[in-house]
Amino acid sequence: MRERTIASHFARAALGGARRHGYDYCGVLQQLGISPELLDEPRARIAPEQFTQLIQALWLALDDEYLGFGQAPSRPGSFAMMCHAVIHCRNLDKAFNRGLLFYSLFPGAPRLTLSREDEWVRLSLDDSQLWDPDHFLSESLLVIWHRFGSWLIGQRIRLEQASFSYPRPEHGAEYDLLFSCPLEFSRPQSSLLFHSRYLAMPLLQDERTLKHFLERSPADLLSRPDDGDSLSSRLRRLLSRDSSRWPDLEAVAAHLHISPQTLRRHLREEGSSFQELKDQLRRDIAIYHLSRADLSLQQIAEQLGFSEPSAFHRAFKKWTGLTPGAYRAQEH
Repeated sequence: MRERTIASHFARAALGGARRHGYDYCGVLQQLGISPELLDEPRARIAPEQFTQLIQALWLALDDEYLGFGQAPSRPGSFAMMCHAVIHCRNLDKAFNRGLLFYSLFPGAPRLTLSREDEWVRLSLDDSQLWDPDHFLSESLLVIWHRFGSWLIGQRIRLEQASFSYPRPEHGAEYDLLFSCPLEFSRPQSSLLFHSRYLAMPLLQDERTLKHFLERSPADLLSRPDDGDSLSSRLRRLLSRDSSRWPDLEAVAAHLHISPQTLRRHLREEGSSFQELKDQLRRDIAIYHLSRADLSLQQIAEQLGFSEPSAFHRAFKKWTGLTPGAYRAQEH
């Protein structure tokens, strides 16, 4: 189970446009099993499928795929029509340019541009005219275009840099999961930088795979983890292969054929630590089972490697601000 949970911040931010337009979303939250109290807890997390369903419900309720953050609404189905317009393009270069042209036809749509910088390509977003106090739409557009492009060519586009036109936000730690690359803030424009070789790659998708892709997209693109090639991402994949056994740092270092000191140093350079990665994974696994009621609290504690349920309770409250019992009660 490698699904990353979603920080409550993103759900609160997604609801900002609905609040601005006076839409009462309490019924939507109740239908999805998301309690307002859970969203009010800064450390709380929600399951990816809940986040996907929340975004889809807000699209329909607001009649706007920009969720009320743009200068003008983007009617539901716009993203799907863009996908149909690009799916038969010869390569990613043609697909990106046709897709960006599609959105440029709509007055008030956020402007995205593709530009060459020697061997690099920069996908830039002009977010200066957006009503987007929490930067939700800016983040979403960059994430969606990166992951949509990766899906089209059947491989992850490695990002060399992600830049943002605003200072590092309070939830900036989540950006490491969203973009998995070096980050720069307070720049002239928000943009993503990647190698130009990807543009020449042929599209590996077709009408058949697009139909399945569109059932949950682009909301699903926002809730899926970006399986980057950072050491932190590799370690998470390694640890999640068998979550019933939790190897220590020395065992993981030996598996990677590096010394424990080197492993610690590399993780520190990425702004992480072995214990932090392990706790994040255990937190996500716990939330997965708490939202499904398939295991008792004691069984979850045992699966996560806690010798006593009380230790699991203390750890989970430290991770999310709620006890496991309180979290499960709010989910059901």
